[in-house]
Amino acid sequence: MRIDAAGIHYRQLNEQINEAVDAGETEFVLDNVLGHRYIGAGLRDGVHLTINGIPGNDLAAFMDGAEIEVHSNVQDGVANTMNAGRIIVHGDGGDILGHSMRGGHVLVRGLVGYRCGIHCKAYEERLPVMVVGTTAGDYLGEYMAGGVIVVLNAEDTDGSPVGRFCGTGMHGGAIFVRGEIEEHQLGAEVTVEPVGEADRDMLEAIIREWSMAFGVDPGRFAPEEFVKIFPRSSRPYGKLYAY
Repeated sequence: MRIDAAGIHYRQLNEQINEAVDAGETEFVLDNVLGHRYIGAGLRDGVHLTINGIPGNDLAAFMDGAEIEVHSNVQDGVANTMNAGRIIVHGDGGDILGHSMRGGHVLVRGLVGYRCGIHCKAYEERLPVMVVGTTAGDYLGEYMAGGVIVVLNAEDTDGSPVGRFCGTGMHGGAIFVRGEIEEHQLGAEVTVEPVGEADRDMLEAIIREWSMAFGVDPGRFAPEEFVKIFPRSSRPYGKLYAY
């Protein structure tokens, strides 16, 4: 089903998609998308959306298994509290991408903004994965409680591919960064080490998935080029509370 979103209010667009899904439609192409919010919110497994244009905030919020491919940039809040599914972005991402994400994969070809992965968490057997093709802004993985974030630094940026306060408040999960990261860029709650054998297979699989999505040779990213950022404690603020 093809929908021209030009001039359509985001509520009307989402109602049209949901009504078509209820009627059995599974494949959608959305043209002329420009700032339409909440596209894909709550959609379940078996539905595929191709978006031509720039979707607005909270793309795929609470999504539960669908797949979305965006042939442009995305705005803030992509995959907000997403349970399952996959999002492929052939461009850059905005701020708070993956906010409270509980499962699924988000693959971004370019850079992402600030506070991406905030409150990201694993849920039962679900492991959320976010892959950033180039660089990430400040507070990456803030208060992260589970899941995996990978910053590929595919353009071999001069200096660090992540901003300041990386992993601030982090108490679960892991962040893998290809390139340099200085001590002053890290939150007080995390530590850094080279990628070990236990993480190598998982990291290589994530790199292959991203590379296949964007037609890139996965061999250009060697696991030994990455560092692993992970929390020192599962309760970094435990001493602040009285019982």
